[in-house]
Amino acid sequence: MKRYVLIFLVSSLSLWNNCCVAQNNFFTSWENRVRSTIAEQPGWAVPVVTSTSGLVQLVRFDALHQYTPTHFETWNYGNSKGFDFIPFAKTEVDVNLPPFIFHNNPKVKDGAGDFSMVLKYRLAASNEKHQNYSISAQLQGVGATGSYKNGSLRDQINPSVIGGKGFGNFDLQSSIGALLPVGNVSKIGRTIVWNTVAQYKVGKMFWPELEMNANYYHQGPNDGKNQVFLMPGLMISKIKLRKDPKDRLAFVVGGGMQIATSHFYTYNHGLVLTSRVTF
Repeated sequence: MKRYVLIFLVSSLSLWNNCCVAQNNFFTSWENRVRSTIAEQPGWAVPVVTSTSGLVQLVRFDALHQYTPTHFETWNYGNSKGFDFIPFAKTEVDVNLPPFIFHNNPKVKDGAGDFSMVLKYRLAASNEKHQNYSISAQLQGVGATGSYKNGSLRDQINPSVIGGKGFGNFDLQSSIGALLPVGNVSKIGRTIVWNTVAQYKVGKMFWPELEMNANYYHQGPNDGKNQVFLMPGLMISKIKLRKDPKDRLAFVVGGGMQIATSHFYTYNHGLVLTSRVTF
């Protein structure tokens, strides 16, 4: 009996050791892949709103405070952000959790927003030591999971292209895409989304920026209207949490104020706060 118990214990320890080794190899391989993938592109700070033209691996939480023309306010906690991963070379997968939206309008119910996922592929890139640019294409899928009209009426897809070019400490990034509902197009409409950001690195971690966030509506209730915001902002990137230069664990924080510059707007201005942890 003792012999069988001993065999069982030795076998269990061997299996546990093999599992730990395999797990360590998996995470080490993942970390090495992330480091090598990011090293091939510029190290610009991820903008406050505009999608970055490179790949990122981080956890992100945003908050958006909007002021409407009717003097009501809305808080959006989460702002459709979540977890961004680099599972393969040149590829990023984002899992964006539903935000929770609070209104101070008694006629509008608070509730959760939509769930979405993003598949992003980096088409080309060169880091600051060479051509200093990056170009990516991404496809976002939005599920109409929102409650009490706090999300989309139907599922949507959002294809877009993002490009960026750096000139020393200055960089310019721009993305253009379309929000395309899978049904009820005449009721919901299609929206062209164009975001552009100019950033300048000051010191080791300060990135003041100026963004333009624009929506161009086709069909639906806002057919033919355009909405444009200018947003001065600041990103602080990155606050390293460990001294090891190879360790990617770092904290990033920033924010900006969207100011409506078009004749039509669904809200006057919006305060955007963002926090991220890279890993």
